[in-house]
Amino acid sequence: MPKNRRESLIYTVMMCFTMVLWMSLYNVTLQRGGMSASVIHDAWMGFPIAYLFAICCDWFLVSGLAKGFAFRYLVKPGVSSPTKTVIAVSCCMVVPMVLIMSLYGAAEACVHTGQWGSIAWIWLTNIPKNFIMALPFQLIIAGPLVRFLFRRAFPEGSIVMDTAR
Repeated sequence: MPKNRRESLIYTVMMCFTMVLWMSLYNVTLQRGGMSASVIHDAWMGFPIAYLFAICCDWFLVSGLAKGFAFRYLVKPGVSSPTKTVIAVSCCMVVPMVLIMSLYGAAEACVHTGQWGSIAWIWLTNIPKNFIMALPFQLIIAGPLVRFLFRRAFPEGSIVMDTAR
């Protein structure tokens, strides 16, 4: 887990990249009914804006709320095991991000179809589909992978805060 704000920012950039790319591929595949080269193309083309939106939501809204909830109700920092803390924070991050990004996806679908009257229906039907993919992917693949790569690239203590400011 990141130890300061700089580490948190780098970790967020890496995690959002992994999750948004995977979930974009997943959602376009669901929308099209199967995987193809055009699915990969369309998911990649929609990725940059979704990625920036996800980073902003994560950094400015979700992260603080999720960690606050996890540390208040689920685990105690410094007391609970690191594994339990990681799982609790990850779960608390996935829930609001799925809600927000499912709404983003519904709005994006409405932009393409022009059927804004169906945004609520698209959003509500996307939430369970996205949740059943995002939570296991976060806990089993993305979380361990990004934590490993993060600590490999930035050993603990190698990113220090600038205390002069």
